[in-house]
Amino acid sequence: MQKLKFSLLIIAILFSCRTIKNDDWQVLFNGKDLKGWVTKIHHHDFNDNYANTFRVVDNKIQVNYDDYDKFNERYGHLFYNKPFSSYHLKFEYKFTNQWLEDAPSYTYRNSGIMFHSQDPKTILKEQDWPISVEYQTLAEELEGDPRPTGNMCSPGTEVFFNNEMDPRHCIRSSSQTYKWDEWVKGDLIVYKDSLVIHKVNGEEVLRYTKPQIGGGVTNGFNPDIKTDGKLLTSGYIALQSEGQGIEFRNIKIKEFN
Repeated sequence: MQKLKFSLLIIAILFSCRTIKNDDWQVLFNGKDLKGWVTKIHHHDFNDNYANTFRVVDNKIQVNYDDYDKFNERYGHLFYNKPFSSYHLKFEYKFTNQWLEDAPSYTYRNSGIMFHSQDPKTILKEQDWPISVEYQTLAEELEGDPRPTGNMCSPGTEVFFNNEMDPRHCIRSSSQTYKWDEWVKGDLIVYKDSLVIHKVNGEEVLRYTKPQIGGGVTNGFNPDIKTDGKLLTSGYIALQSEGQGIEFRNIKIKEFN
């Protein structure tokens, strides 16, 4: 009996240690303020959060345009202030009914999470998008028309899809289409430059490999930063603002060794 109790105790200890190890999540957003985050908005200097674009409302990070007269191509990004390499990122998002009509039509119910991004301090004042890879978030635009979310877009980057370099700027996922006012859960799983997996509401919807610098779309960058063909093994994570209101919550990350 004593041996059995001892064995059960050892199993319980091992299980407890394993559980702690497997649940080593770091909360990136404290629900109160933007501590740990910095901004870069097109036409503005580093960390100028123009017109309070990114704000905390009811325990959520909100992209809000209440204090804008016009969008004027102010593509913005809210960066967490440290880079990551291999990790599992979790987040939830929901669009609002706010959209600036002078923003490009494709930005309607469109936003995203940038990752493997260049250091925000290296983004020039007149650079529109960071050189990065994007987990694109979309919501239904027209009733009944498919518009999947969790897609991949590549400002200043390229990826391999189905073992080939894919020339498309955006690659569609296999996800369902969701209403604009519905909370959606996203998962981004990144293994340096070897594999990237997108999940939506717990289901895998896209995977690709070899994210690297290359391609077009990004404008106004420092040419010394854009080394085409350089594999991306790490970088910064950012929330996007491009004329469409959106909210983010429950943002956390688990790093891999």
